[in-house]
Amino acid sequence: MFFKQRDFFVLLHSEKKINMELNILEAITQTNVHKDLTLWTDKLLNWALTSGIQILIIVAIAWLLKVIAKRSIRRIVKTAVTLDKHHVMEDGEIKRMNTLIRIFSWTMNTIIVVIAAMMVMQEFGVKIAPILGTAGIVGVAIGFGGQYLVKDLITGFFIIFENQYRIGDVVNIEGIGGTVEDISLRVTTLRDMNGTVHYIPHGEVKKVSNSSKQFAKVNINVGVAYEANIDYVREVINKIGNELATDPAWKDLINEAPKFLRVDSLDESSVSIKIVGETKPLKQWEVAGELRKRIKEGFDKAGISIPYPQQVVHHIGSGILPDTEV
Repeated sequence: MFFKQRDFFVLLHSEKKINMELNILEAITQTNVHKDLTLWTDKLLNWALTSGIQILIIVAIAWLLKVIAKRSIRRIVKTAVTLDKHHVMEDGEIKRMNTLIRIFSWTMNTIIVVIAAMMVMQEFGVKIAPILGTAGIVGVAIGFGGQYLVKDLITGFFIIFENQYRIGDVVNIEGIGGTVEDISLRVTTLRDMNGTVHYIPHGEVKKVSNSSKQFAKVNINVGVAYEANIDYVREVINKIGNELATDPAWKDLINEAPKFLRVDSLDESSVSIKIVGETKPLKQWEVAGELRKRIKEGFDKAGISIPYPQQVVHHIGSGILPDTEV
């Protein structure tokens, strides 16, 4: 009986000891967790008050620099384009200004974003030096195979700087004609009359023909019969040209009225007359189409015939037959 009571008290004492140790362990665990949480919170707060604030400052400065750069580029380019005496047309100035602003703004924004991103990465603990070293090695490797890319970029810079053509111009580049839809430092995008889009790397550009600079020319040939009085033809053509140039619907498109220039050639069935005039850029095709229409109508009224190809056939035989035109 005595031993049973003793065993009971020993067991009870052991249980209390175990409970006490568990409580102590739990308290220590809670204390460690609390310490870890407090330490993590302190580190986060410290990072937020140092690196976090610096990141916000970097982002704010980058945004401010982008705004300042955009306004400065717009102002500088506008001043430079306005002072360009070779392109006094308002629409030409606007097209050139928009092209330069878009390209320079994109370049400046890219530089600002890349620098800001690297500074933010550094605040997160990312080491920039190895990245820059790797980028340098990759850059050298790419450089050996990127000679054409460099050529495209350099040529593109001079195309834009020299104002060879702008967005909206009608050009012919290496035999491909169309409207310039986009210009980057590397390629020019053309859309031809069929709607096909052509991408032309600037490194491939050797010769550019621009139909949109300052003014355009109406240059057409009209054939009249050999029997026509050339002085009368000149009078009728000049009258038609003056009427077109003073027409309210067309006068704003014409700088100089179309007029008789010369007898351009003596063809097999007609005398070819050269007619020239000056129009606003890109308006020569509209004016030339209307001029041809009015010349046809004017010649019909004036009795001046526009001959079609014909041949004189001589009949040689026993009988006497008149010459016949076919």
